[in-house]
Parts: sequence; C-alpha cells; structure tokens
Amino acid sequence: MPERNLQCATSVGLLAALLAILTGCGSDDGPSAAQYDLLIVNGSVYAGGNEPPRKSNIGVIGDRIASIDAPADAPAELVIDATGLAVMPGFIDPHTHALEDLKSATGNANANFLMQGVTTVFVGNDGGGMPDLSETLGLLRAQGMGTSAAFYAGHGNIRQMVMGLENREPAEGELGQMRELVDAQMRAGALGLSTGLYYTPGSFATTEEVIELAKVAARYGGVYDSHMRDESSYSIGLVGAVEEVIAIAEQANLPGHIAHLKALGRDVWGQSGDIIALVDEARRRGVDVTADQYPYPASGTSLESSLIPAWVRADSDEAMFERISNPDLASGIREEMEANLWRRGGAETLLVTGPDSRWRGMTLQQIAEEMGVDPIEAAVAVVREGDPSIASFNMDLPDIHAFAIQDWVMTGSDGSEGHPRKYGTYPTVYREMVLGAQLFPVERFVHRSSGRVADFAGLCDRGYLEEGRKADIVVIDLANYRPRADFTNPTALAEGVVHALVNGRFAIRDGGLTGELPGEVVDRQNLACPD
Repeated sequence: MPERNLQCATSVGLLAALLAILTGCGSDDGPSAAQYDLLIVNGSVYAGGNEPPRKSNIGVIGDRIASIDAPADAPAELVIDATGLAVMPGFIDPHTHALEDLKSATGNANANFLMQGVTTVFVGNDGGGMPDLSETLGLLRAQGMGTSAAFYAGHGNIRQMVMGLENREPAEGELGQMRELVDAQMRAGALGLSTGLYYTPGSFATTEEVIELAKVAARYGGVYDSHMRDESSYSIGLVGAVEEVIAIAEQANLPGHIAHLKALGRDVWGQSGDIIALVDEARRRGVDVTADQYPYPASGTSLESSLIPAWVRADSDEAMFERISNPDLASGIREEMEANLWRRGGAETLLVTGPDSRWRGMTLQQIAEEMGVDPIEAAVAVVREGDPSIASFNMDLPDIHAFAIQDWVMTGSDGSEGHPRKYGTYPTVYREMVLGAQLFPVERFVHRSSGRVADFAGLCDRGYLEEGRKADIVVIDLANYRPRADFTNPTALAEGVVHALVNGRFAIRDGGLTGELPGEVVDRQNLACPD
C-alpha cells in the first residue's frame, strides 16, 4: 500500500495527522470523504473486548486504524470484502520462545505465529531476557520480522551476567549491578522483569532478591512475569509458588503475572480451586495478578530440568555430571530423580521432542528398554548426549478448564521447539474450549488473546480495534480455523487465517504468507497511544 502524503500536517503528531486526513485538512467534507489505504468491509467485527461482534467497516491509513465505522463505499486504495469472516485485533502472545527465530534470517517471518493470527509476541520470558540487548535490538530492527516483538528484562540472564551460575545470595555490590542492568533494559523499552525461578540460576535467588529487582521495573510502570519456583511439589509447592508471585507483586508494587499456569503432576492435581481462591483474594485487595495458559495436557521443558534436582545443576554441566558420578552423592540424587519421575507420571509420560535428538519421538520408557537400563540411568545417558526438549504429559483436564474460565487468565503459547503449542495454541483453544467444551464464547476467546494481554502489559497502542491504535488486524474464517500440529507432527502450520495485517501491512493475504516483514520492536516506554 502506498504511503500517505501527510504534508498538510507535518508539524503535528501522528494522531493529529490522522485527524487532519480524515477531515480533509480543515475542509467540511467530513470522515466520509477520507481516502483510506485499506478498507475492510462486511465482516463480523470483534473489537477485542468481551462484546459480541457487530457489522462495521474498518478503515486503515498507514500503520494505524483510522476508522472503525467507515462507510462501505468510502474511497480506498484497496477494499477487502470480509463477508462471512471474523475481523479481530491481531493476537498478542504473552509468552513465547521466539527470539532465536526472530534473529534468524530464515525464521524471522515468524510464520508459525502469524498463521495462528498472532501479530505480536513477547520474548525474554522465564528469566531468559534478551542477551546482548543493544546488538540484538539492532539486528531485529535491521533484519525485519513478520510479527512485532516486545521483550522482558530477564532475571536469570542478568543474574548470570553478574554472578555466573553460583548458588548463593548476591553481595550488595552484585545486587546493585543487577539493579542497574534492570534499569537499563527498562529504559530501552522492556515490558518488565521476567523470572524463571524453577530454572538455573533463577532457582538460587531468594524472594527478597527478586523483590528488589522488581521494584526497579515498577519505577517504569513495568510488570513482573514469572515461571514460578514450583508448579508441582518440587520445592515450595504450587500453592507456595503462587503465594510468592503475589508477595513479589504486592511488595514491589507492580502487576504480577503467572506464566503458563498449571497444576503439574499428580501431587497437585485438584489444587486449581486453591490457586483460584488465592488469586481472587489478592485481586480483591488490589494486587493486579494475572496468568496465561496453553490448552495442552503436556508441558514442554528439557529432560534435565524435569528430573535432575536444581542443586545438582548448579555451576556448570561439568559440575553437574561430577555430582551425578560422585559415589557419596549418587544414591541421594537417584532418590530425588525417582521422586521427580513419579510426580510427572512415570517414564511413559516423558516424550522426547528435541529435533536434533536421535531419541525424538520416543518416551523415556522406550529409551530405557532399548538401552537395557532403568529409566533414571537412561535419562542421565540422554542428558549427557545433549539434554533434548521433552513433552511431559502431567496435567489433568478439570484443572485446565478451571483455570481457563477465570477472567484473569489469557491465552499464551509458551511456544518452543518440538511441542505443537508453538504452531497450534490459538486454534486449539478455539476448537477445544470454545466449540468443544464451550467454556466461553468467541468474544471471550478474542479478548483473552488480544485486549486482555494489551491491558495487562500496558500496550495502549494495540490489542483492540480502536481508532488510533496500530493496524494489527486478522481476518479469520472461523469455520476452517484449526490447528494441524500435533505431537507426532508438531511443525504443521495452522489453517483459517485469511488475512493478517501487522502495522498496516499484509503479512498474510488470501491465506498465504506475503513475505513482508512489517513487525517492529515494541518500546514499552515510548508508545504512541491514542487519546
């Protein structure tokens, strides 16, 4: 689409410029005389809130929505007839592992997310952050992306930069260095602070350490996003981990967000009611607590993280294998690993998904049988070969559904290699939770995928179909909107997205990728918000 000539409004801001265009730079012709770059007509429009759809026409100028009630016959460079289709805000995925794809010259189209209707992804979750921040941001901006990307300051990455993988509390000087790094990343546009308190080195941090760093993010209006210390019964328990998220949010005075909320393993099945009550009570007293969730009964992690205790993983891989081989420690480590395997449901529930592993597509039980050893010995042997990703079938459907219907829960993929959630989360939610179990209507599905996420993260420039917001718009054929990825074929692209606009440019048109890279790095501190 050609760029608009804004000469009549060069001295005013973007929103004033749009107003000037819509009003003919002072003429009396009114909005009906506007010349749009794109006009989407006759669709069922879901604006991103919890309201049912309505028939309206969306006018786009440049990278912004100029009208949500444009005349169907308004002059436009291009008209899209959306009869029989749903028009929605582009989805915002609050938890992905898409950074490496976005940095890649071959994966930066982010096709797997676009084909689900996702136009913005969050990266740096689980405490990973964005290493080499300035260099990485420069690469993303120069190379281009299919979707936009917002990023977190990652506690684990920052802690490792200052302290390595040491299992200890920071000295005051080290804590000061970490505060400075969080501050710098917030000023660069980060959404807030993310932690992976289950993983190394985040698991070595005290609650007090995290609160001190979260206070820095709070000064910039940031949020706190956490892969909790425990989603099962590994350490402080599921209930204790939720209590910790609430305490951090409350004491640091910022919103707290629980990543990929679940009750992981038979020890904690049925605790969804306790968790919901905890969050509801915190929200009643003014703590802004939210969560995201994917619709699958299997989580995704690495074999090492699922079975080997955190204290064994400290310092380095070499140190970990030395501890495992130490005859004075071996029996204790085995006992802890057996308990971890039990709580996850046994060796038959752990499926290797790592694309580069020779064991891909086999369960730990099958691997053990092929090796002629027990599952614990097999797990250590596989980790020695490279620690592949796994799918861990450890969730109970009643808990999944109980979490899904809470108004503080949004959709998030936690998309990672080898798990179908990277390619199919959003259409799976639609198919299984809207059409199948009928947990909520389509408008709730849209809200928890777009506006709810924008509200939680403070992204005032996207998430809703409103005048002045970014023209991130998806047009979906709901009758044919479905996932194709499964655990056997986890990389099949979803179907049903007919058009996807990212910042006013087509990333998908007529069901196919355009090859355009219209995404941008979201600078949380410098958003151009509508009045």
